[in-house]
Amino acid sequence: MKLLSASLLSFSLGTAAMAQETTTSTLSLRGTSAVSAADVQAVSPALARYAQEDVGSLWERPQLSRRDRSLVTVSILVARDQTTDLAHYLNVALDSGVTPAELSEAVTHLAFYAGWSNAIAIAAVAVARQVFAERGIDADTLPAASPELRPIDEQGEATRRASVERLLGSASPGLDQFTTDPLFADVWLRPDLTPRDRSLVTITSLMANGQVAQLSGHLNRALDNGLTKEEAGEVVAQIAFYAGWPNAFSAGPVVKDVVDSRPD
Repeated sequence: MKLLSASLLSFSLGTAAMAQETTTSTLSLRGTSAVSAADVQAVSPALARYAQEDVGSLWERPQLSRRDRSLVTVSILVARDQTTDLAHYLNVALDSGVTPAELSEAVTHLAFYAGWSNAIAIAAVAVARQVFAERGIDADTLPAASPELRPIDEQGEATRRASVERLLGSASPGLDQFTTDPLFADVWLRPDLTPRDRSLVTITSLMANGQVAQLSGHLNRALDNGLTKEEAGEVVAQIAFYAGWPNAFSAGPVVKDVVDSRPD
């Protein structure tokens, strides 16, 4: 099965040049939004204060690197189809050490975990295309559609397939097939986003959309792939501000159970 092209620039977008611009004058409130401080202040002085004091301090917390925090935030916005601030945070991510290849791969990965329409929605892709174009990021520098894949962990894959068999039985052969290939036999093995970062993007998507039934398994996988317990907890804090407190508190108890169940 052919995967999404990893190149965002390959989409034919027609009139989708409606992507938000991120000029210097709009990058205010300590970089926490593309909306100007003056605009927020004019509508809600309280919101301006919270953005300045609390969201600003969130980004300064050392429990999650700025690079990871920006990747988490971009993943939240794409997963929830929240494109108003996407251009701003794509630029923050690129300025914070996330590579264009990693962003391209994150969008591809999110297509499978947040839904096809969210990852390749015209608005979201238009924003990413505009940011890439403004920064001179050429399609030729992005990951190939079909690169050489990482070697598969045969034992881990056997365990995963047994788990899917227990969950699905013969109820959905199509889901079983597509979960194996392309998802775990291809997408997860693509080399331009590390397994740890794929796990980070995955748990972010699940938390952001309140899909906690799958969170425990993927969080254990994330910790196996190198994410720390402290980093996992800090993702929940990021979720609170960018996907809402209810989603954060739905995810929090699951994170607690997983973290408590694992050795220090």
